[in-house]
Amino acid sequence: MHVNGETTAEPHQVFDTILVSVFALVRRLREINVYSEMLACTQKIAQLSWKPRGIILSGGPYSVYEEHAPHVDPAVFDLDVPILGICYGLQEIAWHHGRNVLAGEKKEYGNAIVNVQHLEDKNSHVNKLLHGLGNNLKVWMSHGDKLSHLPASFSTIATTENAPYAGIVHVEKPCFGIQFHPEVTHTPDGTNVLRNFAVNICKASQNWTMEEFVSKEISRIRALVGEKGQVVGAVSGGVDSTVAAKLMHEAIGDRFHAVLVNNGLLRLNEAESVHQTLTRHLGINLTVVDASDRFLADLKGVLDPEKKRKTIGRNFIEVFQETAKRIAADAAGSPQAGGIEWLLQGTLYPDVIESISFKGPSASIKSHHNVGGLPAVMHLKLIEPLRELFKDEVRELGTSLGLPEELVWRQPFPGPGLGVRVVGIEVNRSTCRIVQEADAIFIEEIRKAGLYRKISQAYASLLGVPVVGVTGDKRVHACPVVLRAVTTTDYMTADWFSFDSEFFAKVSTRITNEVDGVCRVFYDSKNPPAFTGKRVDRIIVTSKPPGTIEME
Repeated sequence: MHVNGETTAEPHQVFDTILVSVFALVRRLREINVYSEMLACTQKIAQLSWKPRGIILSGGPYSVYEEHAPHVDPAVFDLDVPILGICYGLQEIAWHHGRNVLAGEKKEYGNAIVNVQHLEDKNSHVNKLLHGLGNNLKVWMSHGDKLSHLPASFSTIATTENAPYAGIVHVEKPCFGIQFHPEVTHTPDGTNVLRNFAVNICKASQNWTMEEFVSKEISRIRALVGEKGQVVGAVSGGVDSTVAAKLMHEAIGDRFHAVLVNNGLLRLNEAESVHQTLTRHLGINLTVVDASDRFLADLKGVLDPEKKRKTIGRNFIEVFQETAKRIAADAAGSPQAGGIEWLLQGTLYPDVIESISFKGPSASIKSHHNVGGLPAVMHLKLIEPLRELFKDEVRELGTSLGLPEELVWRQPFPGPGLGVRVVGIEVNRSTCRIVQEADAIFIEEIRKAGLYRKISQAYASLLGVPVVGVTGDKRVHACPVVLRAVTTTDYMTADWFSFDSEFFAKVSTRITNEVDGVCRVFYDSKNPPAFTGKRVDRIIVTSKPPGTIEME
């Protein structure tokens, strides 16, 4: 659990942890119940307060011999833990042991067959990485560089037609390198490769489950907050804040106070719905604060996405501080009396990764109001029990906590709310109303079509570029509504969802007929769905990357 200003045991201090440099590897390892965390490839080992069970190096579009290519801290190789280098990681290992990497005459992208070389060696570790996988593996390659020769003290454990050193191993230490990518689905035995490394070589325990996590997290929350400590928490109606609130309520009961800030940027009728859900169904103390005038006044004239996020984030924290003081004053003399020191937020691991700028392959994408948008000085200490979890893990946690299915599977809502769904135009009551009403129609039709569980996130947004339309035989100019729907598992990457043209025709007609101020609906596309003679507006088919799930 992450907190600021306090020392407390975090998951990497409780669970055996594999340290990796690419988020996809975090996902694959956790799927086999091995806890893993991602840090920058340039992380200084001396700055770690804990020792990982093993390290996996991977990722990056660079060549290791380039002047500004990122390089791993040399202390990694003196940490005395197993190391696996994947693709760039293999080349980094070779570069460290002799700088013997060069541009290949032939590039190798896509499917390939790896020939496994079984070594006759007295050291038992040398064959463990590819043990039990046969002599020929179908794998996914993505490289242009290759090793010019084998580093000293290494042996070859795999080859391809184009890569004579597709797999290598240090003959004395458990240091391995492979040119192919085991973390992608195009390598069918990739999970077995990672299991061999994490479990059989690193000896990491496969005890990363939400049942195990929740018991440890509740104990840590209780120890940290104490017997009389009070926590105030942000809730929005989304699955993240709901699960975080339920976890906190399980840990400290009525000493947790949920706060819903009606900032004018919520979904249609959201404040009323959240109040009913949390109080009636979950028994959580909830205070609803209507601060919509305050937020919208502060957003007047603000169009820059980062400034919007930080403006919203700053106002959130200020409102929480003020509300916490009122709750504490109201509780004076009661069994719940005690100062409120802590602010709960439902920050997830993808938020953390996207908010940190790496000097390696992954650059900062955006600041989140519950990470990068926080003021430098806080009067409440931040507590984020979900900070190390991915979205699918949060849903699993919610199920283990007994939350009803409709709450667990509710689609996410961004922390800055509709502030990031009103794009290129001022965020005010009028523009928010358009997005709220259009979004409600879109989601309603998705539910009617039986598609809600098949789509990870869907929403309507407003694009501040007036377009021409005709309503009531009159020519008008109005901003178009843009619809977006994606599928994803971890919310780090996402693909667009393909609807049929009948669905779009119905949604577009309803929005233009029922939402005042809309004359056109976009779902902009290079490859529109098959037309059936009915009018369908353009379609957005951008995946993540290069796009993000939200518009801003």
